[in-house]
Amino acid sequence: MLNSTSIHRHGQRGMVLILAIIVLVAMSLAGIALMRSVLAGNRVAGNAAFQQSAAMAADVGTERAIAWLEQQARQVDGTGAPANRLWTHKLIGGTETVGYMAMREDPDAAFNETWEEAWGLQVAETNRVNTLPPDAAGNTVSYLIQRLCATEGDPSGAANCEVSPAQESSNTTGSKGAGQKIKLPPRIYYRITVRVEGPRNAVSFTQSIVSI
Repeated sequence: MLNSTSIHRHGQRGMVLILAIIVLVAMSLAGIALMRSVLAGNRVAGNAAFQQSAAMAADVGTERAIAWLEQQARQVDGTGAPANRLWTHKLIGGTETVGYMAMREDPDAAFNETWEEAWGLQVAETNRVNTLPPDAAGNTVSYLIQRLCATEGDPSGAANCEVSPAQESSNTTGSKGAGQKIKLPPRIYYRITVRVEGPRNAVSFTQSIVSI
């Protein structure tokens, strides 16, 4: 026969068991939440690292494009006159190893076209996009060079190019030219768009404007 003291003790043990189960469930939920938070933080940090790596890889494409533009600008013909190699399009193939557009083509703002969509069209239409082999980090760098002109041709004519403001040289030192300044020809603007595709579907776009 149970007395009141025995029943009271059994009741206390039952309450302790319930409380222990509640605490155990709460600790389990807290542990799961902490683990998910750590995993999410690691994922964000990893994605940020991949994105930064892709952005740094874009510098390679920009430097390649600038070096090519400078080399082309120095080309001369058989008489020693400028060859004007940058006046017309260059498509990869044959003797051309670098693609180049002598006029600008922007995403269609009327249709809210993005650079990613415009890039797909650039790749599909002609051999104008230059792609480098994947680097050690798994980034594939592609770049597009465009002269900021409305059409091909002579930039001083109807090509309607964007050029730098007129500049003047420093004072000449000759006896006849003392105190005089010489006007320098305007420099043409070129836009270099670089797209980098890296691990975990990381995609980075960078653009640079250079004058040559």
